[in-house]
Amino acid sequence: MRAAFKTRAALAAASAALLMLTACATRLDLPSKDAGLRLRVQSSVIAPGNGGELIAADALEAGDILLTSIATVNSFGIRLGTFSPVSHAVLYLGDGQIAEAVGPGVRARPLAEVVDEEQMVVAFRVPGVDAAGAARLREWAMSQVGTRYNTVGVLLNAPFVLNRRLCELPLMPEAVSSYCMSGMAMVQLGASRNDQFFCSQFVLEAYRQTGLPITRADPRWVSPADLLHMREGDVPSIAATQPLRYVGHLKYNPPPLLAADGP
Repeated sequence: MRAAFKTRAALAAASAALLMLTACATRLDLPSKDAGLRLRVQSSVIAPGNGGELIAADALEAGDILLTSIATVNSFGIRLGTFSPVSHAVLYLGDGQIAEAVGPGVRARPLAEVVDEEQMVVAFRVPGVDAAGAARLREWAMSQVGTRYNTVGVLLNAPFVLNRRLCELPLMPEAVSSYCMSGMAMVQLGASRNDQFFCSQFVLEAYRQTGLPITRADPRWVSPADLLHMREGDVPSIAATQPLRYVGHLKYNPPPLLAADGP
């Protein structure tokens, strides 16, 4: 009997671990005159021919957010840890230039280099960014060139991304999930810096500093995968002030380990 109990306990623990790892944000849409009750599940799939399209660089506007992935060990690890097809976030400045936070620090460089190096580059747009807002984004981003990379923030964010999946169990009410994630972030990310940046933190901070916040959450909480899920039609893990609009793929030659439909 004791052996049977241990076996059941082990199976229960394994099932709980599997549920935590496969958990992803869900949203229950209440019935309307056009549709019945509907459960929506977070999706990582977006590709040309599957709700996406290939575009040229001239379709971009200053302030667009580029999410990318490449066949490197670091990219593989980030995509595996976040159950996502993207591993890096970049801010488009206009005139063929981007700004990004990478290992050596914040830098600006030509968009063409990004498209050439990365295997997948997908663009999203923050609604309502006018010429004045784009100018403020460029000015702030360029003022940060040379700022150090937030290595501690990245190291702390990795376990946070995994642990917070407890807050995203299927059908968990949005208010409960938000409270759970906020509490976990305060405990796990409290020691990270907000005067240094990793990639998605830099993009979100640019928008926050210029009076156009994408989310009310601390930028240190947000990964490139979270930005992907803030797009229209998806279910975000971290709430956005308004959904991002998909612009298109500048390049689509995805490296291995693209997530399936759902994280």
